[in-house]
Amino acid sequence: MMSQPALSESRHEENALAAPKRAPWRSSPHGFVACWLVSLLTIWLTLRLVFLFQFSPPTPSGAQIRALVAGFLRDVPVAIWFTLPLFCCLTLFPPRASAGWTRSLFAIACVVFWFGQVFLCFVEYFFFEEFKSRFNTVAVDYLEYPTEVFVNIWASYHVGAVLAASLVLALVWVRTMERIFAGAWSRPFASTSRWRMSAIFTALAAFFVPVVLIAGGLTGLITSPIHLKEPRVSTQRTLNEIADNGELALFGAALTHHLEYSAFYKTLDRNEAYWRARNLLARPGSRFLDRPDSLQRWIAGDSAKPRLNVVILLEESFGSEFWGCLGRANTLTPEMDELASREGLLFTNLFASGNRTVRGMEGVLASFPPLPGDSIVKRDFSENVETIARVLKRDGYSTLFLYGGRGAFDSMRSFALRNGYDRFIEEKHFQHPTFTTGWGVCDEDLYSRSIEEFNELSKAGKPFFATILSVSNHKPYTYPRGRIQDDPDARRREHAVKYADFALGEFFRAAKQQPFWTNTIFAVVADHGARVYGEQRIPIHSYEIPLLIVGPAVVNGPSRAGQLGCSLDVAPTLLGLIGRPYQTTFFGQDLLNSSGTAWALLNHNRDIGMLSNHSLVVLGLIKAEEFYSGDPKGEMRPLPSPSASDFELEKNAIALYQVADDLYTHQRYRMGEPPLAAPTQKP
Repeated sequence: MMSQPALSESRHEENALAAPKRAPWRSSPHGFVACWLVSLLTIWLTLRLVFLFQFSPPTPSGAQIRALVAGFLRDVPVAIWFTLPLFCCLTLFPPRASAGWTRSLFAIACVVFWFGQVFLCFVEYFFFEEFKSRFNTVAVDYLEYPTEVFVNIWASYHVGAVLAASLVLALVWVRTMERIFAGAWSRPFASTSRWRMSAIFTALAAFFVPVVLIAGGLTGLITSPIHLKEPRVSTQRTLNEIADNGELALFGAALTHHLEYSAFYKTLDRNEAYWRARNLLARPGSRFLDRPDSLQRWIAGDSAKPRLNVVILLEESFGSEFWGCLGRANTLTPEMDELASREGLLFTNLFASGNRTVRGMEGVLASFPPLPGDSIVKRDFSENVETIARVLKRDGYSTLFLYGGRGAFDSMRSFALRNGYDRFIEEKHFQHPTFTTGWGVCDEDLYSRSIEEFNELSKAGKPFFATILSVSNHKPYTYPRGRIQDDPDARRREHAVKYADFALGEFFRAAKQQPFWTNTIFAVVADHGARVYGEQRIPIHSYEIPLLIVGPAVVNGPSRAGQLGCSLDVAPTLLGLIGRPYQTTFFGQDLLNSSGTAWALLNHNRDIGMLSNHSLVVLGLIKAEEFYSGDPKGEMRPLPSPSASDFELEKNAIALYQVADDLYTHQRYRMGEPPLAAPTQKP
């Protein structure tokens, strides 16, 4: 009689003979690992193809093929990183067919992973649609403030549908793999085989990943911190972004938030850098007060002139592209157009220093260059930097910052209160707002509160300086119903712009009825443009912003100024209109009193640049540089052979950014306390 084990073994052999033969790779956990890796490469390739068909600028097919190849070279190492833990796990501890709980746990982990990957692809698509970029420092910044960002995302997109689709696709993938690899867990590897396979794969990954990374454009593997260089397959910025890998780009953005400037960007001899910076900032009526490695200087003026109030209205995403008086045919800003045509001084050639609100703040309020990495509004050494609030406070002004959102966002409250502002009013100080979004109270509530505060400050008998930062012109683009004809439920950017313009018109109509109107300077300026478009490394065309100055104390009638400038020039220009002497370390220039060469400083992601005389130089990571020439409001083309003047512009750009970094990191971007004495000689 046959024993029970023998009978069982015999039946198992019979079943094995009767069952159809399976491909060897379907009977191995390593076949599952290979499918995992191929699936990652497939999903990223699919996303890249979507970007190519939907967002790629007109380019030769050869450039698009290079983008696909370069993208594959960047996808492979990331796929290996995400696959290596799975490989080691399945090799050393493969789930058994008989162990139900381990198989279930493994299946749940797979669903979670693929849900995350699919969801990230959806998120990256919407991010690219908005910024024409892979994940960058903006994405990293947003992760730090989930309250505003997640509320905004939930209100702006069909998040529920995206989550459901991501879950369904993840479940389909896992279920499909379960059916394909149904017998992969029944025959475990021998212990020695497991360790051998794991060691071989790890050794290959350790060798292969750096090789592919270097080929794909990742450099600095032995430096600290590790840094990522974007692929350069074309002169078209958007195509280069398409060639990148989103998760690799996010990793690089996180690593380069606090990079060491001199290690990654071109520099000059320190003495030459300061010499050039001082020459660029020297203007009629100014005199440097301190040692050669300082920018502290005295700006001449008439101390008998009155201390005029100053109000800066820093408008969210209010780029020039919306203004009829700046060239738009179907204007979205009739209120501002009328104000400019009747009584305003309009600057027609101004550019934002970056594409984030904190870039607008550091440029407009601190007149400081947009260094790569974080804005100084968020950096560690920002407790004592020079701002227009400090300048006016030294002259006896009361200072106030009004913001419709939460002051914790981007460290705005902290920066303002540590750098010259007496008070910071934010969302929590509005007891009964008429309308709010995830970003804060609507512009009308903000402006109504501002009028109240200005009246109180005016009654106190001291001059005042105030900054108002709006929030309404931001996704989800909702606003109080009935203010403009357009339906807020449509949630369109153009409608939010119209509402922002409407609220500004209401503000100025109310301000004209107040006692402080006649002795106050008002400046309407955008923090940045509405969106990023353009194919230069710094898409300068999308950076054009308005600056409109009104107030009967300094503007008697409508006029225009075409001097090239940027956000850094707002504060010096306003101080020049007041006309009183002051001391400063500002990098900007008074656009109405400048006889030297005009220039603008710009930032995009980890690239920085300088524009002057229709020439643009861009400084990038790994001490890279690019040169462009043309019309910044039209098209600027790369220069294959830069001229001597282009290299001179490059040296000037290097000098300004290098000096800015040196002053900031050594905490010398400030005036002495108490203020330095005025020069004894006439400037």
